[in-house]
Amino acid sequence: MDKKPLLGMTLSELQVLVSQAGLPKFTAKQIASWLYEKKVTNIDEMTNLSKKNRDLLNQEYTVGAANPIQAVKSVDGTIKYLFSVGDKNSIESVYIPDEDRATLCVSSQVGCKMNCLFCMTGKQGFSGNLSANQILNQIQTIPESDTLTNIVFMGMGEPMDNLDEVLKVLEILTSDYGYKWSPKRITVSTVGVRKGFERFLQESDCHLAVSIHTPIASQRKDLMPAEKGLPISEMVNILRDYDFSKQRRLSFEYIMFKGVNDSISHAKKLLELLDGLECRVNLIRFHAIPNVDLNGSDMETMTVFRDYLTKNGVFTTIRASRGEDIFAACGMLSTMEKNKNK
Repeated sequence: MDKKPLLGMTLSELQVLVSQAGLPKFTAKQIASWLYEKKVTNIDEMTNLSKKNRDLLNQEYTVGAANPIQAVKSVDGTIKYLFSVGDKNSIESVYIPDEDRATLCVSSQVGCKMNCLFCMTGKQGFSGNLSANQILNQIQTIPESDTLTNIVFMGMGEPMDNLDEVLKVLEILTSDYGYKWSPKRITVSTVGVRKGFERFLQESDCHLAVSIHTPIASQRKDLMPAEKGLPISEMVNILRDYDFSKQRRLSFEYIMFKGVNDSISHAKKLLELLDGLECRVNLIRFHAIPNVDLNGSDMETMTVFRDYLTKNGVFTTIRASRGEDIFAACGMLSTMEKNKNK
C-alpha cells in the first residue's frame, strides 16, 4: 500500500491524523513545524517525536517530498524545473530571479481543460488535478526554495479549476504554522472559471491576475473558450464588488498578438471595460508554439499600446521576457517529456 504524504497537509488535517493515530494533540503542531519550517525529508528527522510515534507514522505516512527530475537553465538565470507526477506525466515550475526578487511560477494541474488557442499546456489535454502535496512540493524541493520572495500560480493548469487543493497550499504558505508568508507575496491567475472565481475572492487575500488578452467578447471566445462559461464582462462586474485599493492587487494579463489584439482600438475598448476598476495591466510578449498561426507583436507596438493605457489612467507594464532559450512557453518542456515517454 502506498504511504500517504504529510507534505501538503494543513494543520487541521494533521490534527485529525494524530487523533486517529492516538498521538498527543500537540504532535500536530510539531509535525507542521518539521514539515514547513525545518523542511525535513524524512519522518525519522522529527526528533522531538518519540521513536515509538515516529515508527507509528512511518507505517502509513511519508514526508512526500520529491526532487525535480530535470532542470534547464537559461542564460538569463531563469530555471525551468520538471517534476514527475506519476503515470508518465510531468509538470513544470519556473524559477525567475530578478535583482531583489526571486519568483517561482508553479503549476496546479497536469495539462489543462481550458484549451486556450495560444497555450501549449492546453494542447496536452487534461490528465488530472495536482494534490496540495504535488503543488507545494514544487515550492519546497527546488534548491532556491529558501530564497523565494514571490509565488505565482501561472504555470500549467487553471488554479480555479482545482481550488480546494490550491486553497490548502495558500493556507500553508500564509499561516503561522506554515511558511508565515504575507498574501501579498502570492498571485493566483485565472482565465475565469465560474465555480471557483467568487469563492477565491471570498476565501483568499492573495493577489489576483486575470488572463484577458482581448476586451472583445467574440474574439476572446475564439482565443479562450472559457469566455463562454464566464464572460469577461461578467467577471469585471463581479470584481467591482471587491476592494483592490489597498493591499490586495488586481492585474490583467494581456498577451499581445501581431495584428490580432494590439491596435489602439483594442486599447480603447480595454479602457472602457476596466473603467473604474483599481487595477494594472501587464503586457506580455507571445512565445510562439508549434502549429499555431499567431505571432507576437513587436516592441514598438507594445510600447505604443502601453503608453496609451497609462496616459489614460491604467497603470501598464511590459513584462520582461525570460527564458526564451529554454522552451520558454508554458508546457513545452513537459510536452517534450510526454512525447519521449510515448
